[in-house]
Amino acid sequence: MRVPQSPPDAGAMMVELGKDGSIDRVMRLFMNCQPVDTKGRYLHWDDLRSHKPPNDLTHEEWWLGTHMVRQATSRQLPLRAVDGTLFHFSNVDPVQEMVHRIDQQASGRIVADDVVTNLRSSDRYLISSLAEEAITSSQLEGASTTRRVAKEMLATGRRPRDHSEQMILNNFKAMVHAQEMAAAPLDPDAVLDLHRILTEETLEPRHCGRLQTPDDERIGVYWHDNTLLHRPPSADQLPDRLDLMCQFANGTIPEGFVHPVVRAVVLHFWLAYDHPFEDGNGRTARALFYWAMLRHDYWLAHYLSVSAILRKAPAQYARAFLLTETDNYDLTYFLIYQLNVIERAIRSLYKYLGRKIAETREIEQLLRGSPRLNQRQLLVIRDALRDPGEPFTIDAQARRNRVVNQTSRTDLLDLEELGLLTKVRRGKKYVFHSAPDLSDRLRKLGAAEAHISQ
Repeated sequence: MRVPQSPPDAGAMMVELGKDGSIDRVMRLFMNCQPVDTKGRYLHWDDLRSHKPPNDLTHEEWWLGTHMVRQATSRQLPLRAVDGTLFHFSNVDPVQEMVHRIDQQASGRIVADDVVTNLRSSDRYLISSLAEEAITSSQLEGASTTRRVAKEMLATGRRPRDHSEQMILNNFKAMVHAQEMAAAPLDPDAVLDLHRILTEETLEPRHCGRLQTPDDERIGVYWHDNTLLHRPPSADQLPDRLDLMCQFANGTIPEGFVHPVVRAVVLHFWLAYDHPFEDGNGRTARALFYWAMLRHDYWLAHYLSVSAILRKAPAQYARAFLLTETDNYDLTYFLIYQLNVIERAIRSLYKYLGRKIAETREIEQLLRGSPRLNQRQLLVIRDALRDPGEPFTIDAQARRNRVVNQTSRTDLLDLEELGLLTKVRRGKKYVFHSAPDLSDRLRKLGAAEAHISQ
């Protein structure tokens, strides 16, 4: 991992500009520079120096002008760097545009289709989404279990077989707990409890749910090639910093309005920057982000897998932290990066739901009028397509369709014989689930019936 080159010292450059006593050169920079470039990019010096400056400026002049404009419009945060400098961010157009879109998409109505109108009340969709985030967040931190095996463990409730599976199970429990926490303000004990859930049986018990102390060897953040990326604050500062972070999370500081999504992203960064735990800091930071989003009624966050996006390019995730640290603690870099990740996660969910809508309509059309499936069975298939993993029982289907149990039993057993459902015994009763490749099986069945009818 290459650490971005730090910008030239703006103070020294200003002194140099002012040596001749002329204010004109400084004003020229203000007039010809903006916080973003002509393409709307919030460029760090490491990137800016490879682009052509505007209006015949040198790269150094372009950077100084850009820096001055950003400083004039930036807002300080209560988070302090190791050297005591306050972090800050600029509410530039890209930030405002993205939080506006997230406001529209993550707190309001999504796809206007009957396939997903019950999304908000569907436990199955919720459990599946939480499982996906638990898996990818853990994989981002080194868990090596495959998605298929991890989902099987979470679905069946079996005990984890190794450290990676334990990480994923813990992360799933923590995500559920973060939802429950969203009903109340954040306090240090709640953060410690969240960390304990995340690290139980993966860390020595003495480290679970406990801040590092001055007696511990303070951890650092290293890349895979052993490059030191970040040295967090000393352990003796952690209790006060955690208390201040909770005040920020609850909106009591700073004075004035900070957009809730911005606050959630800063909270993510804050925990990761302080790195207060022996391990599990990244997972805790991401869980707190979800807490903050749900706390402010961004209910779609339940179904987003931010870690799935981060895992595709972990170096970009790390670089967003480094850009902030190497440019006088300007958190705008990380903020823009993370807002983009949230938007990508929302688009990914929309795309998935769109596929489910198209798939369901296609198969329903294919099976309409099927001589092998009665109306009750078609309803089961429809539910199985729209809510994968939905359990079906003889009693429940009998009550739903107002038929005797024998009729319901025949319906489900016939679907099993066709290979569309599988059954498992739970106590004295059978529970039916959709086949893993249900869509393909239904297409084959529909195609075969269409061929016969011809």
